[in-house]
Amino acid sequence: MDDILEKLGLRKPEDKKVDSAAKPASTVTSNPQASRAIPRPISEVDVVKQMEQLSGGNDNWKVSIVELLTLLKIDSSREARNKLALELGCPSELMDDSAQMNMWLHKAVLRKIALNGGNIPPSLLD
Repeated sequence: MDDILEKLGLRKPEDKKVDSAAKPASTVTSNPQASRAIPRPISEVDVVKQMEQLSGGNDNWKVSIVELLTLLKIDSSREARNKLALELGCPSELMDDSAQMNMWLHKAVLRKIALNGGNIPPSLLD
């Protein structure tokens, strides 16, 4: 999911390093303040505008996870989509049905983009 956020300008490569450094260690530390993540303000990114520019006005990305990933130049193979679906918590009963998993994954990706500062219209999140 990080690569999608990065391509949309919602996450920079250095954010991954900050996030991993800010995660609490698995061992107990003597300084609890050191293990807390530093909050960063989220800036809103016009995802629809970016996607429309990439698609040349083709709206298929609004309904197709394959199209969305392809426009972002991210691997859209079944294997890559399965991995992303598992990362985002896709219910196991959907994993064997490609069409159902793709629909679930598309909504989950759009929700995750919205949660990270992307301006996804509510009509695409329903």
